Amino acid sequence: MKTPTLSAELKTVLKKLKLGQVIAALPERLVLAEKQQLSIDETLLLVLSDEVTRRESSACIRRANKAGLDPEMQMERWDASSKVRYDKRVLAELMSLRFIESNKNAVILGAVGVGKTFLANALGHVATRHGYNVIFTRADAMLRRLKQSRLDNSRESIIAELTSVDLLIVDDFALEPMSRDESRDIYQLVVERNGRAPTVITSNRDTAEWLAAFDDTLLAQSAVDRFIQNAYDLVVEGESYRARLKPKLRDEDPPPTTPNDKKATIGKRR
Repeated sequence: MKTPTLSAELKTVLKKLKLGQVIAALPERLVLAEKQQLSIDETLLLVLSDEVTRRESSACIRRANKAGLDPEMQMERWDASSKVRYDKRVLAELMSLRFIESNKNAVILGAVGVGKTFLANALGHVATRHGYNVIFTRADAMLRRLKQSRLDNSRESIIAELTSVDLLIVDDFALEPMSRDESRDIYQLVVERNGRAPTVITSNRDTAEWLAAFDDTLLAQSAVDRFIQNAYDLVVEGESYRARLKPKLRDEDPPPTTPNDKKATIGKRR
């Protein structure tokens, strides 16, 4: 059967209805509908289901980008042959996202390079695919942002964003001592999120060592105790995973003919 050509009028109407993305696939879908002798209702369902899937995928990508998640760190790309060990039951429980619904926290602990950041990103990607809004941030970057917010009077809006997001993922926590203001910021985030919205923290320091990072002992004890008593523990052990993330050239890859244009590179990142 010859692939039908869409009229200019139909294309205009589809665009006005914000269904312009349907245009490219619609002729093939009409051919398929005729071959399978689909009814009008079934054909409409087929075409519109494609559009629903496309929009859901686009929304997921937007949420992941807004969250600050690394697009390369998804569970589908985790190297199962890596020589790291962790409790697969705990990881499966976290990937089920039931901890989000029950407002539990999670701690991902391990030595430098074992894949904590990768697993935290992967967990964030799963959450965005299921409609949750996520913020992924390094601890030092978050604290710098809060410090700056005191100078430009934006602290309330930033605190509101961090305390209300569905899932907050804080990477590399307690790497260095915190000032009094930073200790108070962490305390406020823990207290306001605890039991109301889940938080995931990665660290290469055991939770018992977190206390020393705070400027105020009482704030430290209160914040850390609240958090860890409501958290799943995922301990990752073994050899460094980072070597598996190194860029590699394959023998079959042709050498580049020209340098990449900046605009083209930015387009790929989006």
